[in-house]
Amino acid sequence: MNLVIVESPAKAKTINKYLGGDYKVLASFGHIRDLPPKDGSVDPERDFQMIWEVDGRSEKHVKEILKEVKGADRVFLATDPDREGEAISWHVKEVLEQRKALKGVEVKRVTFNEITKNAVLEAMANPRELNREMVDAYLARRALDYLVGFTLSPVLWRKLPGSRSAGRVQSVALRLICEREAEIEVFRPQEYWSVAAEMTTKAGDKFTAALTQLDGKKLGKMELKDQAAAARAVAAIEAGQGRYAVAELEKKTVKRHPQPPFTTSTLQQEASRKLGFSASRTMQVAQRLYEGVDIGGETVGLITYMRTDGVQISREAVGAARSLIGRDYGDKYVPGVPRAYSTKAKNAQEAHEAVRPTDLFRRPKDVARTLEGDQLKLYELIWKRTVASQMESALLDQTAADITTPDGKVTLRATGSIVAFDGFLTLYQESRDEPAEDDESRLLPPMAKGDAMGLGTVTPTQHFTQPPPRYSEASLVKKLEELGIGRPSTYASILQVLQDRDYVRLDKRRFVPEDRGRMVTAFLSNFFERYVQYNFTAELENQLDDISGGRIDYKQVLRDFWNHFHSAIDGTRELTITQVLDALDADLGPHFFPDNGDGKNPRACPTCGTGRLGLKLGRNGGFIGCSNYPECRYTRPLAVPGDGDGAEGGLPDGGTRELGSQPGTGLPVTVRKGPYGYYIQLGEAVSKEEKPKRVSLPKGVSPADIDLQRALSLLSLPREIGADPESGEAISAGIGRFGPYVKRGSTYVNIPKDEDVLTIGMNRAMDLLATKKGSAAKALGEHPETGKPITLHKGRFGPYVQHDGVRANLKKDMDSDAVSLDQAIELLAAKGPAKGAKGGAKGKKAAPKKAAAKKAPAAKKAAPKKAAAKKAPAKTAAAKKKADAAGDEGQSPPWKAD
Repeated sequence: MNLVIVESPAKAKTINKYLGGDYKVLASFGHIRDLPPKDGSVDPERDFQMIWEVDGRSEKHVKEILKEVKGADRVFLATDPDREGEAISWHVKEVLEQRKALKGVEVKRVTFNEITKNAVLEAMANPRELNREMVDAYLARRALDYLVGFTLSPVLWRKLPGSRSAGRVQSVALRLICEREAEIEVFRPQEYWSVAAEMTTKAGDKFTAALTQLDGKKLGKMELKDQAAAARAVAAIEAGQGRYAVAELEKKTVKRHPQPPFTTSTLQQEASRKLGFSASRTMQVAQRLYEGVDIGGETVGLITYMRTDGVQISREAVGAARSLIGRDYGDKYVPGVPRAYSTKAKNAQEAHEAVRPTDLFRRPKDVARTLEGDQLKLYELIWKRTVASQMESALLDQTAADITTPDGKVTLRATGSIVAFDGFLTLYQESRDEPAEDDESRLLPPMAKGDAMGLGTVTPTQHFTQPPPRYSEASLVKKLEELGIGRPSTYASILQVLQDRDYVRLDKRRFVPEDRGRMVTAFLSNFFERYVQYNFTAELENQLDDISGGRIDYKQVLRDFWNHFHSAIDGTRELTITQVLDALDADLGPHFFPDNGDGKNPRACPTCGTGRLGLKLGRNGGFIGCSNYPECRYTRPLAVPGDGDGAEGGLPDGGTRELGSQPGTGLPVTVRKGPYGYYIQLGEAVSKEEKPKRVSLPKGVSPADIDLQRALSLLSLPREIGADPESGEAISAGIGRFGPYVKRGSTYVNIPKDEDVLTIGMNRAMDLLATKKGSAAKALGEHPETGKPITLHKGRFGPYVQHDGVRANLKKDMDSDAVSLDQAIELLAAKGPAKGAKGGAKGKKAAPKKAAAKKAPAAKKAAPKKAAAKKAPAKTAAAKKKADAAGDEGQSPPWKAD
């Protein structure tokens, strides 16, 4: 019997249908082991010895593989054809060897660029050994990411409270976003004017021409600086009335060539521009298309492997494209010579083809019924780009006419173009991150040199220079690739990590750095400048490519890196918080204290008038405070004034602002900020047992906008709205730990963010309660192993899938309306076995624990141990910090770093 091991169950299901009864296909569910998130997993003192650990989730998959290996003659490792896939195969082989399961068993590696029957069978007929160089490159990358994360992140936690983690590539990407924001903040718009005139030919055709020369001199873009200059230009143009003629007429034909097929990076960029997909969403959908979908009873991969830097495609694919183009569009759309592409990337690995359909004659309309919405959109994008890449160039007829007066003092220029032959544009046109400034896609009327032109309305237009745009996902991925930073296959995870750490946020699909992210970048730039430099990170990527090419020893790369990096870490040991604050205050001062041009000192304390505002650090992170503390206790959150929550009136942890007193009792009413947000408090705490009444501020309500009346209304919650007309039960509204709600009996429903808990009425409350009543679970199908149903639910923490008592939350970028059965199975598999699963060892061990628990009350001496038990959450928090430190560019389950 032959055992084939792949990384995903969907891929296993597809391949299993191609191979005969002599083969058994199993999934490893991605990496079966990883570096444990603790100090010492990579030991520089022992020549970078790495300690690997199989976690509990992966152990069950390992046991299943071990069980099948016992009866196998040969084992084929058929994971993906890249570094990560090679690493997964290496891990599997290593674990099997350590457990002495490969005695007398032949182990071979097979790779295929597409999951089609022919490709799989050909790969099985040509096995090879594991590629040691690719494994070494993986080990180097994994060690580097670990060493940076577990060495630099603790420095951040000690010197910059409130920080989460730092990473080798993550920190450089964050620097790009922060530097772009700094450029925008210091940008000062400049006024300039342009002038255009309406011209008329002898035949009466009208068109527009722009002023390009004035007083016989070429006019620069910023030359007309104000309205007065524009008015003088208008007067000069109008003075030439009746004397304008065509002085120069230039006509030329321009070719526009198609773009090459997609690489990982260009696929992410174009899917972002055209489809609005995040990088991680693009890779998830592409993974599905690659692993296979059911078409007419046959499971087949629709696209080639989607992690690639190559732009070339096979001869067979080129031939198929040319044949399809001739059949569907005509011979004139087929170029005389097949197009060949080569990459220009600095560190590209061209081992794989570009991303393309496995069968170009499988048109999008042919698979529309079998694909989910996002799958069809992405497949159509890939199909069109691939076919268009082999089509004939487009031809554009461009015309430029210079119209001037006999004395040559004023020259107006009109440009236009028309598509003479659409070529590849009939099928596909690449999108742009920013709109083009000069749009010449207009047609000029017929004219000849010397033709007289009539002058119509002359229009001056005011403009202002624009700051550089914030990075979108597409433009940031493009910039990272241009700089040679990171690998395209890791970009999706890097962008997600930055958002998960609250270092950046997406606003109108553009990255905006959070203040926490800017502080981390400022800290690293001041004290670890070398490691966030673009050229340093790019050179490290080149060295990793050299390792995979067998040109350099990976441990030498680690030694060179560690010697410098460890010295830099040691250099921060004596660094004081004051020194850190002084550096950050100088670096971020222009951001947090912008000069509004009103002559006032932006750092002057608004409370005492004599103190200087600056950055301060508290136990929960940074805030802005007065230099006259403790005499002056003015504080505000770490944000730019006017940014809503960060405006004056906000408070750091422990700060208070008194609003007045409650009528009748005279108790003070204050607005405060705690570790979980802003809240209103009535009175003061008398003792630990007797706490004052508190109520959280609803989301979207700024503490600066709260007055006494509104605070008293919030403190009066919950309030009764009325009685249910059917059951008679009381319906009330209040604010709980999950925000504002309406309640009837034991049923709670959240109130939408844009509605007010203080004013919501009976009709609206009944509507919300009715939606809760009708929110039934959606059936996705039966689990292939248990036959029990898998259902989709909406929970207070977001949508989740459930099977046999096991729940798994949907990922952030997953659409709950489009989640498939296969996706649900993988999410549940990552959570562990169902409650009713056979062989549940955990269930058998539960009984002794219950017995031990019963004995606890009898042992009175054990009481002091309760205090120790309370420390458990702190350990959990520490473990989470270590997980944060590890979660950068390293592997991220279920299979890849995206």
